[in-house]
Amino acid sequence: MRAFVLTELNQDPVLSDTLIPEPAEGEVRIRTAACGLNFADLLMMKGKYQDNPTPPFTMGMEASGQIDALGAGVTGLSVGDRVAVFGGSGGLADYGTYPAEKIVRLPDAVSFEDAAALQIAYGTSHVALDHKARLQPGETLVVLGAAGGVGLTAVELGHIMGAKVIAVARGDAKLEVARKAGADHLIDATDPELREKLKALGGADVVYDAVGGDPFRAAFRAMKPEGRLLAIGHASGDVPQIPANHLLVKNIDVLGFYWGGYLKFRPKVITDSLATLFEWAASGKIRPHISHTLPLDRAAEGLELLRSRASTGKVVITM
Repeated sequence: MRAFVLTELNQDPVLSDTLIPEPAEGEVRIRTAACGLNFADLLMMKGKYQDNPTPPFTMGMEASGQIDALGAGVTGLSVGDRVAVFGGSGGLADYGTYPAEKIVRLPDAVSFEDAAALQIAYGTSHVALDHKARLQPGETLVVLGAAGGVGLTAVELGHIMGAKVIAVARGDAKLEVARKAGADHLIDATDPELREKLKALGGADVVYDAVGGDPFRAAFRAMKPEGRLLAIGHASGDVPQIPANHLLVKNIDVLGFYWGGYLKFRPKVITDSLATLFEWAASGKIRPHISHTLPLDRAAEGLELLRSRASTGKVVITM
C-alpha cells in the first residue's frame, strides 16, 4: 500500500510503499477513503505538536473509510461499515489500523470527504464553544482566523448556537467566506483599529483564538467583564503573554483548550460531540467547507496550502 511517511523531524514526508497492516486485538483495519489535513500536521513535522509521534510514522490525523478487517475481540462493528476515526496519525495511507473504541459510524448521508473534514475542525469548535466556554444565545462571539479550518467552523456553530458572530480574518475574500458561514460582522485582521472596532460592536463575551499574536492582544483588550477567551492555538507563531492583572480587573476567564486531550481523560465528551455533529451533517444543518480536494500523491501540495495560508476551510486528501 501507499503511505505518506515522515521519516525524520524537520524533513518533508515522502510517499512510500509499505505492507498492509494487520489489526491487533481490539483494533479494526480501515480501507481509507479520505483524510483531512490540519495545521497540527505541520507542527508534527517539526516535533512541536502536543502529542507528537516518534518518526517514522504515517501522517494524517482524521480519516474516513470502510472497515476492511476486524481484530480479535472486536464487537459491535462489522466489515463494510462506513466509519470515521480520529487516530492522531496514520490517515494518509491506503489502509490503517485503529482501536475500535475510537471508531464512529457514519450516517449514509455523510460523505467520506465531509467526514474526514468534519472531525477536528467541527469537533474542536463544538466542544470549545459548548462544553468549555458555555456560549449562550445572544452573546457576542469573536472568531480570530475566521476563514481557517477551525475558525470557519466556530463562525458556523456560533451562528447555529444563537450568538452574534464577529469574524476577523485577512482580506476581503476570506471575510466573504466567513460571512457566508453566518458571521454578522466582518473585520480585517490587519486593521490597526481592531480593538476599537470590537469595542464599538459591544465587546466580546467569548473570543475564539487559533491565531495568537496581535489579533489576540486586541481581542483580549476588547472583552466584556466575565468574558471567556478560548486559547485554541497560535498559527501566527506568536504565543501571546497574558497580563494577570487584566484578568483580575475585568473578571475574565482564559481557557486553554486542546480537543485531542479529551480522548485521554474524558473521551465521552468527544464521542458525544461527534455524534451530535454527524447528526447535524446528515440533516444538512452543517457541512464542512472544503476548499481543496487532492489525491494522495499530491499530499505535499496540500500541506503547502496550509503552510502558505492559501486555503479557506479544509484541505482533504482522497485515496
